[in-house]
Amino acid sequence: MEDDLMTIRQMCDAFDVTPRTLRFYEAKELIFPRRNGQKRLYDRRDRGRLKLILRGKRFGFALEEMRQLLNLYDRGDAQEEQLTRTYEAARERLAQMEQQRDELNEAIDELREQLEQGAEMMTAFRRPAA
Repeated sequence: MEDDLMTIRQMCDAFDVTPRTLRFYEAKELIFPRRNGQKRLYDRRDRGRLKLILRGKRFGFALEEMRQLLNLYDRGDAQEEQLTRTYEAARERLAQMEQQRDELNEAIDELREQLEQGAEMMTAFRRPAA
């Protein structure tokens, strides 16, 4: 079981995060490393939780929402509630992301039109007067 443990440096290298990030997630009760004096040791469960945290962060989930979903793991229902709630949260987040994308595409199209109009106006200024 000791071979299963990783130090903070190993975790940082494996997940491309800083020690400060790991301590922050620990303070937010998202991961729970073991302590051996001042040394933090991370087990397989911590690594799994960190992987999910980083994925959730990438998708724009709030840390509190991730903490609540991760804490459902220990409910004893074979993670059925955790999976169900995570699935619903992911569907909602996807809908939000798609709406944001649509709004961004609309703004991009509008800006392109404005740039084209601006280019036409600048060209008109450069034409010699008749």
